[in-house]
Amino acid sequence: MSPGGGRALGPLLLLLALLRCAGRRTLVNRSVPDVCATCHIHATCHQIEGKSVCICNYGFVGNGRTHCQDKDECQIGASKICGNHTLCHNTHGSFYCVCLDGYRASNNNKTFIPNDGTNCTDIDECEESGLCGRNARCVNTEGSYECHCNDGFKLENGELSFHPDGNIVSCKEIGCGSPPEMKHGYIVGNYSLLPGSVVHYECEEGFHSNEGKFSYCTANETWEPATLSCKGVDCGLPPSVLHAHPASLSGTTYGSEVTYNCVHGYFIASGNQTAVCNAEGQWDGTDLVCKGFAILFFSISEIDCGKPFLIPHTEMIWDNSTTLWSRVYYQCKEGYYFNGDKNFSECRIDQSWENITYICEEEELFSNLSIFNETCVKWRRKTGRLGVQETYTFHVQGQRWYQKEFSHEMTFNLTTHKQAPEVCFDLQPGTNYSVNISMVALNFSLLISMTTQITDPPFPDVEFVAVKGSAPLLRLRKAEDRNGPISLYQVIVLPLGLQSTFICDSFAAATFFGNTTDAKGYVAAEFRAKDVADNMSIALGDRHYYGKFYNAPLKLGEEYCVVLRIISEWNKVRTQSCAVWAQIKNLSPTLQYMTAVGLGSVAAVCLILFLSFSAARSYLHSTVHSPPAALTCEAVHLSATMDVAQTGIISSFIETENVSLL
Repeated sequence: MSPGGGRALGPLLLLLALLRCAGRRTLVNRSVPDVCATCHIHATCHQIEGKSVCICNYGFVGNGRTHCQDKDECQIGASKICGNHTLCHNTHGSFYCVCLDGYRASNNNKTFIPNDGTNCTDIDECEESGLCGRNARCVNTEGSYECHCNDGFKLENGELSFHPDGNIVSCKEIGCGSPPEMKHGYIVGNYSLLPGSVVHYECEEGFHSNEGKFSYCTANETWEPATLSCKGVDCGLPPSVLHAHPASLSGTTYGSEVTYNCVHGYFIASGNQTAVCNAEGQWDGTDLVCKGFAILFFSISEIDCGKPFLIPHTEMIWDNSTTLWSRVYYQCKEGYYFNGDKNFSECRIDQSWENITYICEEEELFSNLSIFNETCVKWRRKTGRLGVQETYTFHVQGQRWYQKEFSHEMTFNLTTHKQAPEVCFDLQPGTNYSVNISMVALNFSLLISMTTQITDPPFPDVEFVAVKGSAPLLRLRKAEDRNGPISLYQVIVLPLGLQSTFICDSFAAATFFGNTTDAKGYVAAEFRAKDVADNMSIALGDRHYYGKFYNAPLKLGEEYCVVLRIISEWNKVRTQSCAVWAQIKNLSPTLQYMTAVGLGSVAAVCLILFLSFSAARSYLHSTVHSPPAALTCEAVHLSATMDVAQTGIISSFIETENVSLL
């Protein structure tokens, strides 16, 4: 036989030897196979009526030997398996439950399995103050809440309730609003803004009306125009005064004045030179008496006006002379300013000091005080102290409701002669301040409040990780509430190619199930700041919900960038800071996964051989072989049996590895 022919017959002779071994084994060893050794990886061997039986474990269904597949417990409905107000999520061999939005688990965990009496209870959203805005109140409902306008207010769209999610809704006051103003008139008593209410008017002093004095709030919530018209009283022409004539007349209505002068040859002996039209339509002060000079011609030197009259808040500059044409000068005291016609009065021939209009009004130390640029104040100084150098003392105290240990305090002085001083404070962000401004020299102080807006939270303190082939385990470190109260932590997964174009404050909080997640990334997890523990571990792709976001499995072969975002929210301002946390390149199956696949292939080949032996055994059962051959066949059979068991184990291992990887 040629060498080539020998090589061709070799495999055939080997196959015949194996078949003979299988036939010989039938005669040598007829023991029953070990059923328990053939149980599936997700099955358990049980003894029932003296027989070994493979039964799939809880959470799996199948024949217990060749297959035990995952049982989808959620298919019967979330309410039946998890309870009311829940969502059911199936996992490999088990499941877990989460509460719907508006509910929380009674065990205060994100997920639960309802074997300990855990159920989902309603969240009272109304515990958060200011949720519904001004002039509205919050009413909790099952799984949500509603906003209702306060008594005396209603929605502009006519609805009875509203939900403020992203909608600008306002409650306006019911009724006609402020009643119309009436010139020279005022409202008497109380009134309502509701339709049907009445406002009663009266005229101011010096005015009268013979017409209607009422206005009504109509059903259309508008005020019916009042017919009230307040007209000023008219005193008519001023009366005549003996030996005098009107020198000036400002009018004949209420408050008008007429001034008299004695005619030539007469002087004012007594009475008022000026008369005023009063509220009753009469001229007051028409008691002027004019006398001729001839009567006192020889007694002018005896004229004595006495002590000058006092004017409130003034100081007199006077030489104590009280004779004819003597003068007294006035000036306002410190803290008051002059408002009048002239600053002196003379002793007149009628033995009286001339009437002058000299009024000293109190000045405000501060006027037009305002806050600008959030940390600065400005004001105007009093008129009477312009050009005078003043010293102001500032005492500034700052506190934060979200950071009890925080305290910011400073005291300093400012000396200035400017008419409109300005001062800016070095204030911390996200802080409520009280500022006391005092002037010790004038025993004056003023207290104002200032609030600074929050700024970006601290840059996230992350340990950057760059890996290839597998997703790393990340550790989250808590940040300090330094620039404002930290509200949320978000884990963002992006395609690696978008890392250079990622903008922290423009990234929308997209969920994995959004329409653009493949192209633009998504939020994999969101944690409230109060729920975060320092150095908390985060496993990417564990298929759990964190907040309202799904931590989806990462796809093999893709490259990712992981970003940690910290969000601060306070006083209707939202800020954020971001840091690149990890880079994942060439995401691929793990070494265990590849090993399992290889072993699974080998087991499949052995299984085929074993089935071939079983088929051939029926044809060779009558052939008897030597004991050494039987032993050889037994070894082959045991090897095949082990391969079958390993096949189930490896197959299960591959499936488990896929779950942990994805």
